[in-house]
Amino acid sequence: MNTTTEDRADALFHALADRTRRDIVRRVLTREQSVSTLAADYDMSFAAVQKHVAVLERCGLLTKRRRGREQLASGDVEAVRAVSDMLDELEQVWRGRVDRIDALLTTDDH
Repeated sequence: MNTTTEDRADALFHALADRTRRDIVRRVLTREQSVSTLAADYDMSFAAVQKHVAVLERCGLLTKRRRGREQLASGDVEAVRAVSDMLDELEQVWRGRVDRIDALLTTDDH
């Protein structure tokens, strides 16, 4: 991966490292929601939820748009797919190592 891809991976996984942000992503992938509606479900200030939303927006996991006085947030499926693709790539590396270990153990048995 190039530096830009690595930077994007860092930003995505940093954003998803927090349980509140993961929950926000799940909610906005289901349907577009106002930031105030999102904030109502958390035991934290509105400003704190806005900061979580800003982290998710910066890395591209959600987008915001204005409707009157409301800020509406919606999830970006392509960004979630990018995270999935990165995890799939890591899994392939891991599976390759396990397969090589299995091959070595099988070779040593004979």
